[in-house]
Amino acid sequence: MRYAPFIALAPFMVPAVQANQYFTTEQAQKALFPSATQFLASPVALSNEQRLQIEELSNVRQRWKEQPVWRAEKDGAFQGWYIEDRVIGKHEFIRYAVALSPEGRVLGIEIMEYLETYGDQVRQADWRGQFLGRTSQSGFKLGEDIRNISGATLSCRNITNGVKRLLALQQVALTAPDSSSKPK
Repeated sequence: MRYAPFIALAPFMVPAVQANQYFTTEQAQKALFPSATQFLASPVALSNEQRLQIEELSNVRQRWKEQPVWRAEKDGAFQGWYIEDRVIGKHEFIRYAVALSPEGRVLGIEIMEYLETYGDQVRQADWRGQFLGRTSQSGFKLGEDIRNISGATLSCRNITNGVKRLLALQQVALTAPDSSSKPK
């Protein structure tokens, strides 16, 4: 009888779930390109050949046939690429954004949405900061070039691979526009 109150409440007891949206697209754009005055949607539809090229360059599978991309501009001058992506954590997708310079350097990363119950330490500035300045030629080995976080290994690995893949995507499908050109 002394356990009866707990048994009666059992159907209502739900494990804690951490499902957080940290940034909207507009907020992440401004966080990654604070001086930009406009973001021009430039989604990239990838051919099968381009997807294979990206996979070959990055050693990471390109799952999506279309990649959400925006050109960041300041008063009409091209500042770089803002790219949104999703990778799987342990069970759920992690939505994140990467800012790339016209030359193909990582300018920043923001975690936009994290749905896993643990492992959100990938949001910490010092962990994300490891990617700053990296190019497609940089090392991306988890545990050596990029620090792993205990309890968030899959999130760390998949975000690392995602950034590497997006740098390859830039090489294959994006060119720095002049005043008259658009992405390939």
